[in-house]
Amino acid sequence: MTAAATAVRERTRRAPHDRGRPVLSRFRLPWRLVGYGAVLGLGLLYLLPFALQLVTGFKTDPDAAAHPLSLLPTTPTTAAYQRLFGLSQAAEGVPFLRWLGNSALIAVLVTAGRVLFDSMAGYALARLRFRGRSVLFGFVLAVMAVPGVALLIPKFLVLNTFGLFDTYTGMILPLMVDAAGIFIMKQFFESVPREVEEAARVDGAGVFRIFWSVVLPMARPALITLTILSFQGSWNEFTHFLVSTQSGQYETLTTGLARFVSGGLGGGTQYPLKLAAALLSTLPVAALFFCFQRYFVSGANAGAVKE
Repeated sequence: MTAAATAVRERTRRAPHDRGRPVLSRFRLPWRLVGYGAVLGLGLLYLLPFALQLVTGFKTDPDAAAHPLSLLPTTPTTAAYQRLFGLSQAAEGVPFLRWLGNSALIAVLVTAGRVLFDSMAGYALARLRFRGRSVLFGFVLAVMAVPGVALLIPKFLVLNTFGLFDTYTGMILPLMVDAAGIFIMKQFFESVPREVEEAARVDGAGVFRIFWSVVLPMARPALITLTILSFQGSWNEFTHFLVSTQSGQYETLTTGLARFVSGGLGGGTQYPLKLAAALLSTLPVAALFFCFQRYFVSGANAGAVKE
């Protein structure tokens, strides 16, 4: 046997053992250390803006302007957070709590509506047989392909025509159904074995009972994914609120912070105040994601019968 054939045979023998090992573990120790160092450096570089945002919130305005990249405040202070929560005697107030309340109200209602209506629409498109189902699903895909910016003027005209402009209803109602959510739920429901539904149908369950009591509990991974996406999308929504409201009482965190950053709430840089407000606005979404990140996948047929 030649040396080349021996080498090929040796690689073939080792291949199954290397197949399940991490990529970096297949290299020698020095290269593995270089790889881990590069990954660690990129991770720290990614976290640097968040660290600066956190630290700057505890700086004074002169300190933030003089040392914008310093990770240690010269004179730590909580003045920015006191002003945001109305605990300061500053002349120029920031209605952060009102922004927070509006964002929380809208995000909760929109998320609940999307989870309910998107799952119902997805199940209907996946399981019910009716005329025009394929055409309707094609419209759903077409809506996903349309840029949101192209719908801003039509949204304003519709809301203004129906008297919903500058109201909570106009802010919430158009966001209650999402084409992407319908697509996600439809794809998941199609992966559920039909035997489960047929068994429930034999027991006398109707369509809605099968959906609500049998299929929907099995869709927990998809529902959690949809919940996270819906909450994040409604919490960070900006363009829709920009064309659906004009009064300050309906401002959310996104529109309020945009007006704040543009200089609508006092002069000066106010870096600590702005970055503290931005940090607080990201915490709910980050907490939700980290709590449910292990469910943030398209789950398999949880609870289905196994062949």
